[in-house]
Amino acid sequence: MTSTDSAQNAPAKAPAKDPWDLPDVSGLVVGVLGGTGPQGKGLAYRLAKAGQKVIIGSRAADRAQAAAEEIGHGVEGADNAETARRSDVVIVAVPWDGHGKTLESLREELTGKIVVDCVNPLGFDKQGAYALKPEEGSAAQQAAALLPGSRVTAAFHHLSAVLLQDPEIDAIDTDVMVLGEERADVEIVQALAGRIPGMRGVFAGRLRNAHQVESLVANLISVNRRYKAHAGLRVTDV
Repeated sequence: MTSTDSAQNAPAKAPAKDPWDLPDVSGLVVGVLGGTGPQGKGLAYRLAKAGQKVIIGSRAADRAQAAAEEIGHGVEGADNAETARRSDVVIVAVPWDGHGKTLESLREELTGKIVVDCVNPLGFDKQGAYALKPEEGSAAQQAAALLPGSRVTAAFHHLSAVLLQDPEIDAIDTDVMVLGEERADVEIVQALAGRIPGMRGVFAGRLRNAHQVESLVANLISVNRRYKAHAGLRVTDV
């Protein structure tokens, strides 16, 4: 057989997967740890308004239930452990100073779950906000270290809680940078972001690149203060 014959008989290569061919996530239950805070509450509201089943968690179940009633759209409230157990995807929106302790206490409940870390380790002084670098490299990497049985991703860092919670705003004009180790997990989070009108999830690398994504929030805070804005990000030419 000639080399030409071999080439002709070789199996055809499968076409490259379209990076915008994302899965249907409409049936997934999304839990939000820290769902009574501004960021968590805003994300819960937007996802539930888009038709997602959402449970918000808090250390106190009654506090979560009160916040859920305020949000409406079928959102439920529970303590953090129950929220983690009942959810397919769990968004971590807790304050940075409670991040490690919260995740460590929920290791069992979060096993096997997709965990979406959106925590930004920041400090503040007279000059404004500045990035902190955790020992593990980033909040997302800390989550991965504390939750070896979970599928940790990072996303939703650059969203304005003010815009998320404003019922007068129909669409959030921004891209969401999504990071993770497994393509399938990243695509699920991208698809969740895309459920919110105006929003788009964009793959932005592995978890080792999470620090600069988390840190960029300090720059956006400076933008917002100077221009009296609620700045977001768009990735061009994609």
